[in-house]
Amino acid sequence: MTKLSFAVRRREPPLLVGPASETPRETKRLSDTDDQEILRMHVPFVFFYRGGQQQAHDHEAEEDHHDDPVAVIRRAVGEALVPYYPLAGRVREVETRKLVVDCTGEGVLFLEADADVRMAELEAADALKAPFPCLDQLLFDVPGSGGVLNCPLLLIQVTRLLCGGFVLAVRFNHTISDATGIAQYISAVAELARGFPAPTLVPAWSRDLLEARTPPNPSFPHREFDAVPTTLPPPGDMVTRTFNFTSTDIAAIKKLLPVNLRVTTTTFDVLTAALWRARTAALDLPPAEEIRFVPITNFRNRAPELALPAGYYGNACAFPTVITTTGALLAGTLAETVHLVRNARGSVTAAYARSMLDLLVLRDRPCLALANVYIVSDTRRAGFHRVDFGWGEPVYGGPADTLFMASFLVTVKNSNGDGADAVAVPVMLPSTAMDRFASEIETMLLNALP
Repeated sequence: MTKLSFAVRRREPPLLVGPASETPRETKRLSDTDDQEILRMHVPFVFFYRGGQQQAHDHEAEEDHHDDPVAVIRRAVGEALVPYYPLAGRVREVETRKLVVDCTGEGVLFLEADADVRMAELEAADALKAPFPCLDQLLFDVPGSGGVLNCPLLLIQVTRLLCGGFVLAVRFNHTISDATGIAQYISAVAELARGFPAPTLVPAWSRDLLEARTPPNPSFPHREFDAVPTTLPPPGDMVTRTFNFTSTDIAAIKKLLPVNLRVTTTTFDVLTAALWRARTAALDLPPAEEIRFVPITNFRNRAPELALPAGYYGNACAFPTVITTTGALLAGTLAETVHLVRNARGSVTAAYARSMLDLLVLRDRPCLALANVYIVSDTRRAGFHRVDFGWGEPVYGGPADTLFMASFLVTVKNSNGDGADAVAVPVMLPSTAMDRFASEIETMLLNALP
């Protein structure tokens, strides 16, 4: 793999793109899920496109028969901000740390840029996965734009490549949406860029559906919000590496399970169980050390009693937590770890979600317990890998970065060119632990061979 660097030239100053037509001026409350402490941050996503001649679409607008993705996407961003007008506002904090959106229509930040690199060079350097080279230039942090309060809720940068391809990078305020929600907005922008008269999925605010009861009455222990000190990463040079798992790899890992579990176990459950075990072994923590695993669980379809509408784009995830010790986890089997993951995700019901909302309000929106924790979020069903602005689906579409304590599952294409989907998992660890982690994964796959 060759080391790659390239220059990115941005057009100054950045633009504020507002709604394309007049929108309501009002204040809207975020839900009690939205404004919890762990979500008060910005999250980056990136999309790489081959570009070239814009493809024909039945709904394509006549004025978009040209090849400049910047103009097409900038127009569509403004049009999508009409039905999604809260995204053009600013988050404010009111009484008891409650967050609201002031729907001012000020707009989102939009940057136009050009890079002196071709898609073929990015692919040759194996650069279409985390850590992405020059990410700070493909998604420039406009000074003063990264706050949770009183800042633009979205920063969007479109960077043209020399070959006619382009990169779309997006950073969003996590209090306004989860991965499913921001994918819904980006998909709406893509549809409008292709000439649709309106987004296929009508956005729904409905944040009142996820507010605590009066009076709040938590009915679950919610160990995910234990008041424990945050565990700092171990000393050492931190490195990020992406591990790809093909369908063949997943099938092989499942062969390490008892026969009765192989059919019923999902890719998420078996893969995250294996990752957690490998990561725990790689970090070499004392056997008695308490460790935690959080499979972030979307409850849109899991808790129909909450009646969230199809176009709901707020945060609708819970953080069920498995708590054990290093020794107990590693002494157990992969099957036992799969059961821990499945049981945690299965605990998320409407009653659990209601209880979580009540506890968050009672305890002044506490932070998730971050002591020896590994958090995994599955972005595959959000649809980032299918977002088409008129130039086809992205070569890569998904999270742009990861953290020491977290990983994402991302849909990518097999590297062998057969067009089949694979699962990419970016992992961040100290360099010595990363070597052990890679060895653990390699050994596991070798042990799974017939």
